[in-house]
Amino acid sequence: MAQASHSKSLPADLSAPPFVDGWKSRALMVGAIFSVIALILAFLGQAEDGLGWDHVLRAWVLGLMVTFGFAVGGLALLMVQYCSGGKWGLLLRRPLEAMSRTLPLVFFYWVVTAVFMKKLYLWAAISDPRAALDQGLINEIQAHCIEFKRAMLNPATFVWAGLVCFAIWAYYTWRLNFLARKRDADSPANTPYWIKKFENISGFGIVVYAVTMTAASIYWVMSMDVTWFSTVYGLLYLVEQGFQVLALAIIVSLALSKAEPYKTILRQTEQHDLGKLTFAFVMLNIYLNFGQFLIIWSGNLPNEISWYLDRIRGHWGVIITLDFIFHWLIPFSMLLSRDIKRNKKRLTRVCQFMIFAVAFNQFWLIEPNFKDAARNLHFSWGILEYAVVPVAMTAFWVAYFCIQLKSRALVQVNDPHLAEILEPEHAHA
Repeated sequence: MAQASHSKSLPADLSAPPFVDGWKSRALMVGAIFSVIALILAFLGQAEDGLGWDHVLRAWVLGLMVTFGFAVGGLALLMVQYCSGGKWGLLLRRPLEAMSRTLPLVFFYWVVTAVFMKKLYLWAAISDPRAALDQGLINEIQAHCIEFKRAMLNPATFVWAGLVCFAIWAYYTWRLNFLARKRDADSPANTPYWIKKFENISGFGIVVYAVTMTAASIYWVMSMDVTWFSTVYGLLYLVEQGFQVLALAIIVSLALSKAEPYKTILRQTEQHDLGKLTFAFVMLNIYLNFGQFLIIWSGNLPNEISWYLDRIRGHWGVIITLDFIFHWLIPFSMLLSRDIKRNKKRLTRVCQFMIFAVAFNQFWLIEPNFKDAARNLHFSWGILEYAVVPVAMTAFWVAYFCIQLKSRALVQVNDPHLAEILEPEHAHA
């Protein structure tokens, strides 16, 4: 066994490089430009079919779910890392912590959704389902589901459930980030104590995350179609959040590796491992989504099949085909390649495409919930909001993320894996 002659050393300055400020400036500019475009499209859509502002709110929910996935999904992946350990934590811990600290902006996005819930959710707009049925506003199944689910699906519960979930996420965000600062200031000799402490907090935290994230996905998206039932809906969002968070974390890490300190700590070995971990999320995503579809379709369940028919017929078949190609086929095919996983530029492109695919999938989930769009995909100025509003919201989120990323050192110097990751890649042969 041949040993390397020496290891690399960390630079004195472990803060984020200056070009992160450039990311923030560009993100703010993109957010401002796309906000203006969104306003123009809203007025055009309102003049066209009277749904311009309705489409702004629908697209707002898409932006909420994407940024929510980054913030709370980042918190969840941070807790997974504390429980699992591994060198990848040294690379992704700071970006994941920065993602979790963007929760206040996501909370603002949710408040807007809560204020306009009657424009988005049938159960919130209809207080008397029987009267609405007599007036022809809803059908018999919708009236029954609204009555049956009223204990859960009502404006007060929607608000209180959201506040409780955000309070829980905020607590875990504060706790983990606060303890991370204390660990940074502590002696390396106490590292075993901190590892055990973070494991104890994160283990239960992952369970709490799964429950609260499931509640959020049901209230914010699934309940748009009050007749839809799914026992794996929360799990689908859980996996998708890992899918998009890992993609963003890899993009950030590879971009930071152009300068110190990531230039020193990001080796091709760890980059390849992160690519393999991303590939695992892609496979799990395929399995869960196709499994749900296959069970419902082969079981010939009328109520559940109608949800898919709303998203297949009326030209929606084109969208679901593209969704399969974007969301699963392309990432799966690309990440099979060892060379792509070890090439920074190509891996970055794949991860960027994965984030786009998540947003495209959310469009397929959200828009057909509405009467004017179910089994009726058609062009309008309003529907272009889906390509504009989420970009603006995500751009502002990125700017906030950059602020958080610069607020702390990028490397945890008392991490037990630091010595190993500083070894040259040919250290063992």
